[in-house]
Amino acid sequence: MKKYIATLLIGTLVWASTSCTQDFEEINTDPNRIDQISPGTLLNPILYGLASFNTSRADGFTFQIMQVALPFPSANGGIHRYELTESTGNSTWNNHYKWLVNIKEMEASAIANADVNYEAISLTLKAWTLSQLTDCFGDIPMDEASRGEDGIFQPTFNTQEEVYTQIFKDLERANTLYDDSQAMIYGDDILFHNDVEKWRKFTNSLHLRLLLRVSNREEVNAFTKLAAMVNDPVTYPVFTSTAESGILQITGVTPNLSPWGRAIDFTTFRSISEFFADQLNALEDPRRAKFMTQARTSDGTTTIGYKGIPSGYEGAETQFKFIPSNHNIALVQAPMLSLILTYAEVEFIKAELAQRGYISSDAKAHYEKGVKAAMEQWDVQLPAGYFDNPAASYDGTLERIMLQKYVALYFNDTQQWFEYRRTGLPELPKNPGMENNQIMPVRYEYPVSVQINNPDNYQDAVARMGGDDINTKVWWEK
Repeated sequence: MKKYIATLLIGTLVWASTSCTQDFEEINTDPNRIDQISPGTLLNPILYGLASFNTSRADGFTFQIMQVALPFPSANGGIHRYELTESTGNSTWNNHYKWLVNIKEMEASAIANADVNYEAISLTLKAWTLSQLTDCFGDIPMDEASRGEDGIFQPTFNTQEEVYTQIFKDLERANTLYDDSQAMIYGDDILFHNDVEKWRKFTNSLHLRLLLRVSNREEVNAFTKLAAMVNDPVTYPVFTSTAESGILQITGVTPNLSPWGRAIDFTTFRSISEFFADQLNALEDPRRAKFMTQARTSDGTTTIGYKGIPSGYEGAETQFKFIPSNHNIALVQAPMLSLILTYAEVEFIKAELAQRGYISSDAKAHYEKGVKAAMEQWDVQLPAGYFDNPAASYDGTLERIMLQKYVALYFNDTQQWFEYRRTGLPELPKNPGMENNQIMPVRYEYPVSVQINNPDNYQDAVARMGGDDINTKVWWEK
C-alpha cells in the first residue's frame, strides 16, 4: 500500500511539472502587451532628447565660446574666457551615447519589420549623433559602442576618419532606402510629421553639412561630392524652403517641454556679448528684438539700444556703466524652436560652394536666400533695402558669407563652434581676460569616467590623436 501511494505521488508530481512547463510561454504571455517594439515608437523620444539637449547646450556652451552671450557679472574664469574643464563635455558624451542605444534599437526594429523608411531615418539620426560626438571629442567608440549585451564594456575607439567614412556610407544608403509609397504608420513624428520626402531632404542636407565639415581634408574629395549632390537634386533632394527645415517645434505639451524648467534661468546673470550685438547693429538687423533686450542706463530708467559686454573681459564688472542687453526670455518659453538643420544653412553651403567656384550658380543669390531664410525661421521679415547696407550686401568674400552664417546658426547646438574651427570665421576679438593664451579651444577632453573605466582604449586614442587636450586638433582640422 505504501509503495502504491509513493508511486502515485511521484506520478502526480511529474505530471504537474510537465503541465506547468509545457504551456509556460503561453500562460505567461500578456496578450495586451507587445513583445517587440516598433521602430516608430522610439522616434519621438530620440528627436526630443537630442534636440532639446542640443538647444540647451547652445546656451550653456556655444553662446560663450562664440561670443554670443556670457554670464554677467563674471569675475574670473568661465567658458567665455576659454576655461574648459575636464567635465565640460560630460553631458554631451553621456546624452549622445544614451540616445545611440535607442537609435541602434530603432534600426534593428526597422530591419526586422522590413520598414525601409524607419531604417533610413535611424541611419540619419545615427550619422547626426556620431557627428556631434566626434566633432566635439575627435576619436570615439563607434563599432563597439553600446554593445553591453555582447559583453563589450570597454569599447575600442574609432578614428575620426573612420567615423566619418561610416557616416557618409550610412547617409548614402539612407538616401536610397526612402520609399514614398510606404507610409510611416507608427504615429505622427514631431519633426516632419511622417513626410518621407522631407526626411529624405533632411538626410541629404545633413550630408552636405558634414561633407563641408571635412572639406579641408583633400583625400576626402568633399568638394567634388558636394558639387555632384547640388547639381543633381533629383537624386539628392535637399531643403528648398524654410517650411522644410529641420526645426523641432517644442509645444510645451508634456512631454514636449522647454529644456528650461524655469525660463527665468535663461536670463538670470546674463549679458549679450559685445561682438554679437555690434555685428547685428552694423547690419541694422531686425533679429535684434527677437534675440535680445535693449541695454539700459545704470539706474535702469532709460533704454540705450542694443549693447553688450566684451567676452573675456578683464577686471570688475563695475567698469561697465550701463545694464547690458540680455537674452529675450521668450526664446525659451514654449512654444519655442529647437534648430537642428535649416534651409538657411543649406543656402549658405551653396553660397560657399559658388564663391569657391565649385558650382556655377550665383553665390550672391544663395547668400541672399540664406539671409532671408535665417530671418524667416525666427518669424522675422527681411526689410526692404536690407542689402543696400554695405555691411549686409554680398561682397564676394567668404568672410561675408560666414558672418551671416554665424548669425543664422544662432541657437543651433554647437554649429557656430564647428564652423569657426573649420574656417576661422568670423574673426572674433581677443580680450585680455581670456585664458589658454587667447586661443580658441578646439575640443572637449574625454570624461574622467572614460579614463577610469576604459583606460587602455582611452590611452590608445589619446596617443593616436596627440593628447587629450582642449588644443588637440581633430582629424578634419589638421
